[in-house]
Formats: sequence, structure tokens, C-alpha cells
Amino acid sequence: MSAEELAVEPLAAAHRLLGATLWSGPVGVRIVEVEAYGGDPAGPWHDPAAHSGRGRTPRNAVMFGPAGRLYVYFSYGMHVCVNVTSGPDGLASAVLIRAGEVIAGLPAARERRPAARADADLARGPGNLGSALGITLGDYGTDLFDPAAPIRLELGPEITDTSLIGVGPRVGVSLAADRPWRLWLRDSPAVSAYRRSPRAPRAEKSA
Repeated sequence: MSAEELAVEPLAAAHRLLGATLWSGPVGVRIVEVEAYGGDPAGPWHDPAAHSGRGRTPRNAVMFGPAGRLYVYFSYGMHVCVNVTSGPDGLASAVLIRAGEVIAGLPAARERRPAARADADLARGPGNLGSALGITLGDYGTDLFDPAAPIRLELGPEITDTSLIGVGPRVGVSLAADRPWRLWLRDSPAVSAYRRSPRAPRAEKSA
């Protein structure tokens, strides 16, 4: 299993990440919900909702690099959101990890997320997932396939039964809101609720 498996178009990378395990120290989270994001107009997957949608900046530079790197950012000034870069080196894209099931390190995850009412809530939603894993902005750019890295990604067997996977629009974005690039495992209790941005047009066509 290597980063080369994620050096593909965004939606294919999102499919590949479902069921994978993200490790941060003792805490392991099985990924059960993801959202794909493309890049700038010069690339093959222009995505106005992506941080890279208007081109390269110091903030999003890692999205333009090789696949399998950690892209993190603050949401609403308080939550760290976790993304895995995808696509070939030089073409921007990434997959937002929206939710997961904590499969190892429960005591540490519970300590980091004392407000969670149940274990299924520990890493439900991108901000909660970042908190449960203890990921910070300082982890930006981590090579997730480096065995010595503090945060590591383990790809499991690819899920080929499409009946197990839900497909729908992305959460909370006002641009390209109806693009069906959110994927989730139907049988997981940790999948987050869909919330459409009130700023999103109602009649947008899927792309």
C-alpha cells in the first residue's frame, strides 16, 4: 500500500480512502466518510469550492504536491480539519476526512473529546475527527506513508461493493454544492449529518 494509489482523480482517491485507518500516536480511526476536492482552473478537476480553486497559495501549497500528504487548516477559527492530498504531483486535489470510527486508543480519544456522548460521536464530523486524533496545524505536510511519521495512513482493501457506499452532495459549501463528491459507509453509526449551506443555490447542476 503506497501513496501511488491516491495519485488519481479526486473521487477515485476518496473511494480508496473509505475503510482506511488514520493513526496519530496511539489513536487509530477507521475512515467512514470523505469529501473529494479538486483544484484550480488550469488543472483537469477545477473545483471552485476547493481551497486550491483559485490557484496556489502558501496555505494550500501542499495540495499541489504529491499524494498522501496531510493538509490541515482551521475551520471557524477553532477546528482542525484533516485532508489527504491526492492526484499526481503538480495537480491540486485532496480528500477531506469527514468522519471515522475510533478503533484504537479510545482512552486518549475520550480525553480529547470529553463532550462526546458516545464512542460513535468521538470522530463524527471533520473538526471532531481532528480533535480525537490530536492533530494540529503543526502537522501540515506530513508524509502519511512514512513509517517514522507521527501520523500515518494505512489503506485497507478497496471496497468494491458499491451498495455499501452512500453518495451525495458535499456539506456546507456554497460553490459546486451539488457535486456528488461526498462518500460514506452506509453501515457506520459515525457518519455525520448532511447540512447544506444556506448560501448554496438551490438549482445547481451536478458536475
